[in-house]
Amino acid sequence: MNQKSIFLIGLMGSGKTTVGRALAKKLNKRFIDSDHEIEARTGASISLIFEIEGEESFRQREAEVIRDLTAQDDIVLATGGGAIMHPGSRALLATRGTVIYLRASVGSILQRTSHDKNRPLLQTADPRRRIEELSRTREPLYTEIADIVIDTGRPNVQFLVQSILAQLEAMPPKTSDLSMHSPSKITDSSTPVADFTPATLNVDLGERSYPISIGLSLLDDAALVARHVHGPRAAIVTNTVVAPLYLERLTRSLVSAGKQVTQIILPDGEEEKNWSSLMLIFDALLADKCDRKTTLIALGGGVVGDMTGFAAATYMRGVPLVQVPTTLLSQVDSSVGGKTGINHPLGKNMIGAFYQPQAVIADTGTLSTLPARELSAGLAEVIKHGAIIDTDFFDWIENNIGALLAKDAVALAHAIQRSCAIKAEVVRQDERESGIRAILNFGHTFAHAIEAGLGYGTWLHGEAVGCGMVMAADLSQRLGFIDAETSARIARLVKAAGLPTVAPDLGQDTWLDLMEVDKKNEGGVIKFILLKPLGTAVITTAPAAELAATLQACVQPH
Repeated sequence: MNQKSIFLIGLMGSGKTTVGRALAKKLNKRFIDSDHEIEARTGASISLIFEIEGEESFRQREAEVIRDLTAQDDIVLATGGGAIMHPGSRALLATRGTVIYLRASVGSILQRTSHDKNRPLLQTADPRRRIEELSRTREPLYTEIADIVIDTGRPNVQFLVQSILAQLEAMPPKTSDLSMHSPSKITDSSTPVADFTPATLNVDLGERSYPISIGLSLLDDAALVARHVHGPRAAIVTNTVVAPLYLERLTRSLVSAGKQVTQIILPDGEEEKNWSSLMLIFDALLADKCDRKTTLIALGGGVVGDMTGFAAATYMRGVPLVQVPTTLLSQVDSSVGGKTGINHPLGKNMIGAFYQPQAVIADTGTLSTLPARELSAGLAEVIKHGAIIDTDFFDWIENNIGALLAKDAVALAHAIQRSCAIKAEVVRQDERESGIRAILNFGHTFAHAIEAGLGYGTWLHGEAVGCGMVMAADLSQRLGFIDAETSARIARLVKAAGLPTVAPDLGQDTWLDLMEVDKKNEGGVIKFILLKPLGTAVITTAPAAELAATLQACVQPH
């Protein structure tokens, strides 16, 4: 039998509390009623909360309680009838346990609730019509996330419990293990992936530690967003592409939490990651009289995150920063670790600072609007994390590349969580890249040269990193660090992710000149991050002959 928690959903009066108590006793689990939990936390009845605060405020309280309770193990939870109206709660219920929908007819509900004065939604002149309206609105949402549907027309509680137990026994278990294989070729998206539980990771940096929250609909979670804005003001920095999609949603969450919001919209593109765009941020902050208690919020991809972070590090000598990444690349990499900066015509990210955020809030729902090219660019950094540290993760990416490209929510969520966990651990060991953190630049020495040589924005950063990893793998093979099959695996996976594997022919002298402008280099000597073997990265130099051979091989069509 499935030993995960069980969540009961359904309209008021459908029997969730009564059935839930009996089911919990039968399964030797702990029973919790979310409405009772809200009342215990507030010291007020549900009807009083509705009366004083209104339904919107109650729903926010309810969402917070659902978030906390669904994180507990081995419980039977009876939810309020409207809990599924909150998309974040719906996602948590669907992914953290087995969902059982207790379905009741309008007549049954009306009969069971007719004398109950503690149902604020039924305090109307026509309760039947109200129940019918609620049923029409909520039925699709109940069935959307339900693993089991039980009709409660028969009043015998023990009969209902036995029906549930029988269906639980018959259910295939929701897998909690990832399928890990070592394929010799890329497989399709049919490889099973695990259910993803929304998570909070921690970047452990002592007093500068901060959480990374990963999950659906986090932009709408006003309590979560506001928790990291300690002062009364926030300035959201975004760009012309992201603003129409998510700026108002995030603003609405902040305003509902009582925050004053300044909106700053920058031009889009890697080519805009420069001093002029940085000045636009400062201009807006000063014009709006933002003080040093104003929290800057980066809403967008890596370019927005890097520039906003640099602005936060330098405005009034440092103001609070929250990263809200909206691209896969920024969610798995650039938003975590505190690197900020802008580009210089002679080199990428050459002007900047290490400046850690107060929090990273990665709403995986934003990936639904991500163009295919941007999605592929983000996969480059996912592949990188597997290649340098975690061979099991690399195998999993090979098995699930089709699901990732298809924007399978579970696959993407796992990729984000594992990538963030890997990067958080590396950053914990080496915050300012004086040692091991440099391994996160696997493929980047070549990639930065491609970006500078072609002009920023011609290739996306992730596209350059993908090709750079193929080149770094080729050089690793030439130095005897990995075998030919490992190099080929990396090239196959990069290609399968929709990324370029053939580098632009910049000319060997230009390649060398551009690679010499790299923060890892010392005394003009080019340093590379190479594999020795797959799953382990080393920082090293390369003989001129082998480097020249790699440049010649990788700029020619295969």
